Amino acid sequence: MNSSLERVPAALIAEAEATADAADARGGIHTRPADPSELGGVLARFEATWGEGRGADRSMLQALEHAGNTLLVAVPATEWPNTATQWPDAAAEPTASGDTPLGATLGFLGWTGGLHLHSHMNAVDPGARGRGIGVALKLRQRAVCLAHGVTEMRWTYDPLIRRNAHLNLVRLGAEVDRFLPDFYGELRDAITGADRSDRFEVLWRLDSRRTARAIARRAVPEWRAEGRLALVADYERVRAEDPEVAARLRDASREAFAALADGRLRAELDANGDYVFTRDDPDREAP
Repeated sequence: MNSSLERVPAALIAEAEATADAADARGGIHTRPADPSELGGVLARFEATWGEGRGADRSMLQALEHAGNTLLVAVPATEWPNTATQWPDAAAEPTASGDTPLGATLGFLGWTGGLHLHSHMNAVDPGARGRGIGVALKLRQRAVCLAHGVTEMRWTYDPLIRRNAHLNLVRLGAEVDRFLPDFYGELRDAITGADRSDRFEVLWRLDSRRTARAIARRAVPEWRAEGRLALVADYERVRAEDPEVAARLRDASREAFAALADGRLRAELDANGDYVFTRDDPDREAP
């Protein structure tokens, strides 16, 4: 893992920017740094996702943005008067005062385990889902990181939510680094409710062969499994409709993830969207 800023080849930076631009084009959006005038809208997007008072307040967002952290928004392409290739040198046209962006993401630097960007929040308007906005924001974060010599990103996600597991491990090419039981304590937010806040921390090596494979949509290898955990298709629905069943699923997952504690096995997703525990090289390609 890297411990300092790295010299990132210009070709890789250009590839990352082009990949982010292409994701924007597919979604009919533009991802870019938030303008200070848009912080109210960013806060509204976060609160619409997690609930009022469940994240950074406006003054904290102001400080993070001022310090140069990745506080990014996704806005409709019609709100961007310039060509995508002008980003990030051209000045962004902020959305109208008070508007809530289609998506917003917040990341800040950390150095536990090596210098990295911790991508803490990534929220998308439910009415705009299915357009790849969450992926586009992550890809823009990747481009910004590489342009500044940062080659790793980290974040956490609930390991029982299958769509998030697929996004992180398959679509982006991040990899599970460790299991963090009840990481945030009792959240009681609009998403987690009374459920335990178990999380996987993932590591995204931005310049790795694994990431290149994922971005290019090449086939994922068949992982040689030494353990498994099947996932329900929609854990969030189970949690909302039958908390007792959800609690049993959470208990079973904790027992299964104990196999990862010594670091010899890693969690991957198989073709069915279930976890397999493997020793395989995370960068290997499918035959």
